[in-house]
Amino acid sequence: MNRSEDRRESPKKETSSGPAGPQQQRRADKQHGEGNYQATRDYDRGLKEHLRTHDVEREARDAAPRSPEEAREMKRAEDLGRKKAEGMRDPKDRMDRTDSGEGGVK
Repeated sequence: MNRSEDRRESPKKETSSGPAGPQQQRRADKQHGEGNYQATRDYDRGLKEHLRTHDVEREARDAAPRSPEEAREMKRAEDLGRKKAEGMRDPKDRMDRTDSGEGGVK
């Protein structure tokens, strides 16, 4: 049994979304999801605050790889992340697909 089968067979947990369900709750909640202007403003405000109160150059130096092996490991991780992101652009490669023969996980 693979992980996706395990996920499908696990019993559904009741959520706090009530009888309306999460889809209707998302539509009614204007503060979440794409187009959430308040979240964008909060993020921008936090980013400006961080830039104003932290030594960003030092943080960048601290995050740099400390050895050639660590640099290779970071590059592999970045490449893997990019590959996964590119796969999400093509609907047939999306992991949330369930139709057989169309790609993704069955």
